[in-house]
Amino acid sequence: METRAPLFTPVLIAGCLIIMTGFAIRASFGMFQIPVAEEFGWPRAEFSLAIAIQNLAWGFGQPIFGAIAERIGDRKAIVIGAICYAVGLVLAAGATTPLGAQLTEIIVGFGIAGTGFGVILAVVGRAASDDNRSMALAIATAAGSAGQVFGAPLAEWLLTLMSWQNVFLVFAAAILAVLAVLPMMRSPAPATRAELQESMGTVVLRAIKDPSFALIFLGFFSCGYQLGFITAHFPAFITEACGPIMAGGILAGLGITTTSALGAIAISLIGLANIGGTLAAGWAGKRYPRKYLLAGIYVARTVVAAAFILTPMTPTTVILFSLAMGSLWLATVPLTSGLVAHLYGLRYMGTLYGLVFFSHQLGSFMGVWLGGRLYDAFGSYDAVWWIGVGVGALSAVLHLPIKEAKGPVAVPA
Repeated sequence: METRAPLFTPVLIAGCLIIMTGFAIRASFGMFQIPVAEEFGWPRAEFSLAIAIQNLAWGFGQPIFGAIAERIGDRKAIVIGAICYAVGLVLAAGATTPLGAQLTEIIVGFGIAGTGFGVILAVVGRAASDDNRSMALAIATAAGSAGQVFGAPLAEWLLTLMSWQNVFLVFAAAILAVLAVLPMMRSPAPATRAELQESMGTVVLRAIKDPSFALIFLGFFSCGYQLGFITAHFPAFITEACGPIMAGGILAGLGITTTSALGAIAISLIGLANIGGTLAAGWAGKRYPRKYLLAGIYVARTVVAAAFILTPMTPTTVILFSLAMGSLWLATVPLTSGLVAHLYGLRYMGTLYGLVFFSHQLGSFMGVWLGGRLYDAFGSYDAVWWIGVGVGALSAVLHLPIKEAKGPVAVPA
């Protein structure tokens, strides 16, 4: 009788803990928007540019760390990433000029790349059986959402106890502490004989020449745009837009008595809802064509974002939007990473997914940067929201022509 491979392996558990910690910190950056701007009197665009640069550096770093992991080892890549993350946070705590903050975020971005999806999902994907891979990738992705659940509220609470500089130092210690789980990150590298014989350059070049890879690359842009903008600007957006109507009621009974707290709760709710959404995407990815699932997710995001901006904002609509968008938040990640592994094999999944993820981070850069620039220019975020609606609709269309083969692209012997 055949023994079924376990879903929860030590690699999956360790990967979840690393991603959870890294994303808890990353998801909290929007909470520093107003404290930093108020202390130094910076325009909104200056802090936004720093976070946008962080996202862009994350995008540049993702294929680099994927290649490092495949050349010298996954665990070494993760250690390098964690050190970059911690050093960047420490330097950010000491930054007193916009340029200084922006330069430190380059290091933070590379740190996120080394401890984030590109490296961790490749390890988890290789360690999982064929039957479990889709769900294992979804669980690891959901761990990022779990970090988001407590990251922003934790930052909000810490900011009531200490300066924002000291909060950065606490986060730097946390990302180093999670390296204690690295001994569990021992993963085999399953690959076909032909895959093992091919060089990284050959596989990457073939993928780049494939029109389906280009469509996946372009389609992931809107995901980054929407996530980057909301993570960086939503707390400030809520704080200002809901200011006149936050008084008493059910929310006050739940302990939500300020718009700042509502902003933190909104980011947390997005993460909470996405745990279920991502797991559902992993379940569906094993049973239905991933390209149609991805197109459906982008259509749903477009509808949710348009409905939110067209409806008068209240704390209730903020919570409803957070839950709806949260269910779609990172559901694209296990489907996109699974599609890359499905089409091009597991051997260089980290590098190939890293290249696709670069498009995601280009989108994040634009969403965060435009959020600050257009806010300073027009005094509102409306234009940024509508751009997000447009690129989301475009991504839905781009995924439809992808040729989702029955198995990995054939490799010459």
